[in-house]
Amino acid sequence: MNMLAEFKDFAMRGNVADMAVGIIIGGAFGKIVSSLVNDVIMPPIGLLMGNVDFSNLVITLQDKTAETEAVTLRYGVFINTTLDFIIVAFAIFLLIKQMNRFRKKEETPVAPNVKECPKCISKIDIRAIRCPHCTSDIA
Repeated sequence: MNMLAEFKDFAMRGNVADMAVGIIIGGAFGKIVSSLVNDVIMPPIGLLMGNVDFSNLVITLQDKTAETEAVTLRYGVFINTTLDFIIVAFAIFLLIKQMNRFRKKEETPVAPNVKECPKCISKIDIRAIRCPHCTSDIA
């Protein structure tokens, strides 16, 4: 089988297609969550904290010079990104929890409670040591 046919077989499997759809939807969902955090959640939190814009919170390690840019730790962006992650992780948790709830529960096999008598082939209780039909000993 040539490589193109192998790739086609691989790509057309159900799991691969499902994974691709999940990745695409996840990327779009990530953009929505980023907008939610940056444009809806963080401005009121910043307002409550005294008009703080979290995306502008930095620690300057080295000031800008004529030859180099300033070196900064942008911890406000890190706070926004961490909040993005927490919201996405929680949403995925809720989604998986619902999926597991609706997934068919695997049926556990039930141990048989009857057996056949080797002499008369009648069905008898699994705990029986004597057949009630032919009275033969069952060992």
